[in-house]
Amino acid sequence: MSKIFFIRQDNYNQSEIDSAVKKSFDFFGGIERFISRNDKVLLKVNLVSGHDITRRVTTDPSVVRAAARQVLEAGATPFIADSPGIDNFHRAAEKAGFVQIANELGIECRELTDPVELPVKDDADYKKIQVSKYVLEANKIINLAKLKTHGQMYLTMGVKNLFGCIPGRLKAGWHYNVGLNREKFAALLLDIYNGVRPTFTILDAVIGMHGDGPTSGDPYEFGYIIACEDALKMDMWLCKMLGAKFEDYPLYMAAKKRNYPQCNLNPEDLAGDITPDKIFPDVKLPKTRSMRLMPRLPFIERLMTSRPVHIQNLCIGCGRCAAVCAAGALKHENKHLHFDYGKCIRCYCCHEMCPVKAIEFKESWLVSLVNRFTR
Repeated sequence: MSKIFFIRQDNYNQSEIDSAVKKSFDFFGGIERFISRNDKVLLKVNLVSGHDITRRVTTDPSVVRAAARQVLEAGATPFIADSPGIDNFHRAAEKAGFVQIANELGIECRELTDPVELPVKDDADYKKIQVSKYVLEANKIINLAKLKTHGQMYLTMGVKNLFGCIPGRLKAGWHYNVGLNREKFAALLLDIYNGVRPTFTILDAVIGMHGDGPTSGDPYEFGYIIACEDALKMDMWLCKMLGAKFEDYPLYMAAKKRNYPQCNLNPEDLAGDITPDKIFPDVKLPKTRSMRLMPRLPFIERLMTSRPVHIQNLCIGCGRCAAVCAAGALKHENKHLHFDYGKCIRCYCCHEMCPVKAIEFKESWLVSLVNRFTR
């Protein structure tokens, strides 16, 4: 039985993080069980965009440094990598502290570019997925994810972090292709996860994010380093612990549709400093959709899904929101944003890429009405 190992950790003191990461590997039999000498090991961080570390948007550098040190001690060669949706990779990586780690340890910090076709499982919904060639060239992948809420996919943890294996602007194409259907996007995430199949996952849940994640929410002190071999099972458990409803979590619904065993939670799955009845208190979940009582028809889904709105007094006029819009639903003119909600696919990439929280969600009148009668 694949376990999920929780270590209580309430700060980012490097020596304590080093100890927690080593304990994570040791619990599963030591890093030598996963990494061989001379392996080329991809450290897949969360680098959605360039933000100050204190915003808790990206994987904390102390966790990345600790994982890299473990790989080096095993005689392998790690490299830090990801592919932001729109930001310049090296500027973003420098802001997140990853370039400094690479320089300090004498390893590479590399953008995931050069798309090649990913081999997928027979049950995959999407047969042609392109990921960076560096993902497939790596002998092993250590998935260094961040625990956050997510406007489009409700939560982003171990599985969602691997969407970054798709190079840069190709992500926008996938957003456009799946449109409003979150479960189709979740099915894509499952196909990527099954194709990439990370060797080991370490989740930075010391201080994560809740509210309007993955970039505009508020820090939340979860107080854990979490490790596992099966990130999908970990994500299902954390959905429960965050107080979320499984039917609101697209990844759960997509996995359940495929009858994946990870949807069946067994208390024996958990190990370390936690019990199966653990619930993190007062976690603010995204209020982007409310579909439970309505038929799944496209026009109703559009009505039921919150729309992005502009907070003009916060806007700095950078134009990143319009640049990332896959649907061409957004025009930017002199700090004024014009949304075409008929074209908008509610991927919330504009919200995700805004550096100053100048785009928020607004519930539709139908969502407000349904919530009023179901509270």
